[in-house]
Amino acid sequence: MKFIKKFVRDTKAATAIEYGLIAALIAVAGIAAMGAVGNSVGNTFNKVSTKLDEKNA
Repeated sequence: MKFIKKFVRDTKAATAIEYGLIAALIAVAGIAAMGAVGNSVGNTFNKVSTKLDEKNA
């Protein structure tokens, strides 16, 4: 019984879980943003490559 009361009063674990969830959310947002930037950069390089091929043809 003492263990349960001590566990309920312990806020360190809850705080650690909250920080973990925040870190996971930031990671997901970062991955999504990097994916969008990567697609944009890829499209830009494809356009440049197409223009160079047209100019050299």
